[in-house]
Formats: sequence, structure tokens, C-alpha cells
Amino acid sequence: MAFFGTKQTLSQKLQQKLSPQQIQLMKLLQIPTATLEQRIQEELEANPALEEGDETADLLEGSTEMDEAEIDYFAKEENSAEGNADSDGSLDEIDRDTADEYAEEEEAVRLNEEDIELDDYLMDFIEDDPGTYKTRGEDHNSNEEEKTVPLAFENTFHEYLEQQLGLITLKDDREHDIAMQVIGSIDDDGYLRRDLVAMVDDLLFSQNIKTDEQEIEQILKRIQQFDPPGTGARDLRECLLLQLRHQLRQSDDLIPYEEKLAIQVAIRIIDQYFDEFTKKHYPKLARQLNLDEEDLKAAVDEILKLNPKPASGFASRSDRSVNYVLPDFLVGNRDGELELTLNARNAPDLRINDQYRDMLRAFHAGRNGRRPSRKEKEAILFIKQKIDSAKWFIDAIKQRQQTMMLTMGAILEHQQEYFLSGDQRKIRPMILKDVADATGLDISTVSRVANSKYVQTEFGTKRLKEFFSESLQNQDGEEVSTLEVKKILTDLIKEESKRRPLSDEKLKSLLLKKGYNIARRTVAKYREQLNIPVARLRKEL
Repeated sequence: MAFFGTKQTLSQKLQQKLSPQQIQLMKLLQIPTATLEQRIQEELEANPALEEGDETADLLEGSTEMDEAEIDYFAKEENSAEGNADSDGSLDEIDRDTADEYAEEEEAVRLNEEDIELDDYLMDFIEDDPGTYKTRGEDHNSNEEEKTVPLAFENTFHEYLEQQLGLITLKDDREHDIAMQVIGSIDDDGYLRRDLVAMVDDLLFSQNIKTDEQEIEQILKRIQQFDPPGTGARDLRECLLLQLRHQLRQSDDLIPYEEKLAIQVAIRIIDQYFDEFTKKHYPKLARQLNLDEEDLKAAVDEILKLNPKPASGFASRSDRSVNYVLPDFLVGNRDGELELTLNARNAPDLRINDQYRDMLRAFHAGRNGRRPSRKEKEAILFIKQKIDSAKWFIDAIKQRQQTMMLTMGAILEHQQEYFLSGDQRKIRPMILKDVADATGLDISTVSRVANSKYVQTEFGTKRLKEFFSESLQNQDGEEVSTLEVKKILTDLIKEESKRRPLSDEKLKSLLLKKGYNIARRTVAKYREQLNIPVARLRKEL
């Protein structure tokens, strides 16, 4: 029988790990300006040694020598507390006496009835200043209160449906609960995405209500009469039919006869020939409905007036606030010279709190060679930790500013013609590696800066990602940006006859005449990237 035992081995590994400061800088680089403000506020709340101000450099220079002396002091304290072992495992006489004195001092502090707690110790240094972070709420000047922009209150789409539910007559609370379940299953676009069979199970398990599909269908039909028209539809076809039938229920005095006739034709098209309509087979529709082109166009125009997302005008349940684009950079043009500035919100003034700095000075001045108690030592170490954390954060903010300006400066120089003219066709081919080579930064760093950042120009606010594109060669052998080709492609489609849209093959021929020799499938790829449908779906009557 063979026995296998454990075996210990030594091995060497070379690993590359990021420091906490590097991780913090990377996180700060990839967040936009609006999020940076929130991140700074979180750091100000979490670290009382950090505050807003513009004297950071002077304070950091003045505290460097003190901090180094403090580090040496506490290093010596740690060594003396642990002791130095002799060869026989005993302490020498000096260390033994030091340890005995320290033990007696600790015992005296512990037995003292007026033992100073950590908070009291800290307050001894800051009680003369009522404007510190702990007492700011009591003496805070009302003129310094932060001003917030009020948000207008508005009902959500589901709250609006629940209000209408209270206006109809139901048999009992049971039907009301079923109706509430139906309303709760309607999404923010106004569609009922939940199957009726699944809703039967939902009501049984969650509310102990036994029902069937027919009963839910009846209640759903009543909810589909709610405003806005199209609410509760299970697909686009049903949504359009609900809106068209709602228009027919209007008073005859409100709808002219020609429009009413067009609505009736539109209902027939959506109800019986929906596939042909979505594929824009207009000649086939005209033959099957026995209509001339003018009557068919009137019916199609009525369909195009409808809203495919009935709840689009209401606030959603998840987010009632409005998001605004906050530019990270500002580019101005002064007599042909471009000026690049960083948004002021990207460059906040931060400094180290004077009170924390004075705590360390007061401790060193009043120590007079005595050994600190354990609570004093913990308090000073806590202060040192907060000050170091504040320094790291301030340095990370400064590095973020420098890296962003360096990256945007390279983009500005590369795309100078666009920033001077605003012509999108002047955008030169540029990839992340081009900016990385110009700045000496890593490609991943450039990517973090370009991600979700915006620049405000006199031609509008643009995403930095919009300035990056691949290149291709024209007939003259010059490298041009794919953005230039896409711009020309967009202009050609915009100017085409909608009765006879240009096919991809025809677009290829027109681009070739302009000097861009690209394949038909490349034209199709660019068209899809621009969210432009095929020629058949661009056709209009």
C-alpha cells in the first residue's frame, strides 16, 4: 500500500498590484463632472480632515515636517512597547523599566474617575472654534445654506391610471384588486407585457384571488378606455387600433367626414393588413382595399399621427428627475485661436482642515517628553490617518485635472479644423492610440477620460467619443474619417425623393462619384450604424 503525504514547497511570483491611490485615481477619471461633485461631497462628509478652501499647497508644505516627525515618534513608541528580545528570550533592564512605567501609567489612566474619552480628547482642541463640522448645525449662518433647485412634482403614469380607476364603478373590492394588478403590470410605455395566464397565477399566489383569463380580459377592456388612448395594449397593433377607435368615438361635429372616412380605412389597414403596412407595400394595399393613392395617403397619415408609446408624456416610476448634460470642457474661439478650459466644477478648491493640523501641533507642543496614553495614541493615529486620506484625495483630484486637460488638449490639436469650422466632415481619423502617443498616457487612461465626457463648443455640446473614428482612403489616396463618409451618406438620404428612395447600390455609386470607393455592404453597415432603414422602409406616399 502506498502512502501519500503533504509536501511544502517554496515558489516565487511576480505580481503587479495597484495601490489604493491608483485605484482611486482611475475611478475619479472615468466619472463625469456631475458625478464628481457627488463624489467630493461624499468624501467631505466621510473625512472631517478635508474641507473646501484654496490654501492646500501652503498647508501641505507646512505640515510635511511635522508629519514626518510624528511618524518617527510613533515608530519608536511601537518598538519600545513591543520590546527587544535577547538571545535567551528576556528583556534588557532599560526595556523592562520602560514597560513597567508604561503599565503603571496605563493602570493610573484606567482607574482615574475623570478618564478622558476619545471624543473629549478631540474636543479639547476644537471647542474654541464653534464653526467646526460637529457644531456647525448650531451656529450655522442661514446665509450660507446651500441652495437647491426645486423639482416640479408630477404624477406618474400609474398614479394617473389609479386616479381614473376610482372614477369607474366596479362590483366589489375583488374586481378592484384585479384591476390594480392589471395596472401594476402595465410598463412605463403603456403596454401590458404580462400574459393573462401568468396574471391568474399572480393573483392566486399573492392575493389569494381565484379568477380566470375571461374575467381579467373584461377588466382589461375597461382599463383600455382610460386616458391616454392606447393604454393597456399588448402589442403595437392593438395600441394603434385603440387610438383609432377612440378617435371614432368622438362627436361627429368634431371630426369632418373626410377625416372620419380616413380613420375607418386606417382601422381596416391595421386590423387586416398590418404586415403589409409595416413593410410599406403600398401598391398591394391600394389593390386589396380598392383605393386610389390619395385616399390611401390620407389613411396612412392618420396612422402616422398616432403615438406608439402612449405613456411617453408621463414621468416613469423609476425616475422623475430630468437629467442634464454637464460639459467637462469648454472650448472657445478667440480670433481664430482656440482656448481650452476645464469646467470649474472639475477643479474644486480642497484643503486640509486647520483644526486637525493644530491638534497634532498642540499634542507635540504639550507632550514635554512624557509617554502618551493609549487613548491619546489612538486619537493621534486617527487624526494622522484622516490627514493622509485627505492628501491622497486632493492629489487624485489634481492628477485628474492634469490628465483630463492633457488628453483634451491632444484631441483639440488633432481636430483643430473641426473646432474652428464646426463642419463634421472636417473631423480627422483618430483612435485612442493616437491620443495616447501624443500625450504619453496609457490607452486605458485615455479611454477612461473619453468615456462619458462632454465638451461644450460654439457649435453645441459634443461627446468626446464622437471625435474618435476609423480611417479609409479616398481615390486621391488621402486618409479620411468614417464620420465624414457617414455625414455625406446622411445628406444624400436626406435629399433623396421619398417616393423613390435610393438603394444601397445607388448610394454606393453616388459616393464613388464624390471620391469614396467603398463596397455596397460597407454602405449598408454605415446606414445601420446611423439607424437609417432600407430604401423600401423609407418610402412615402
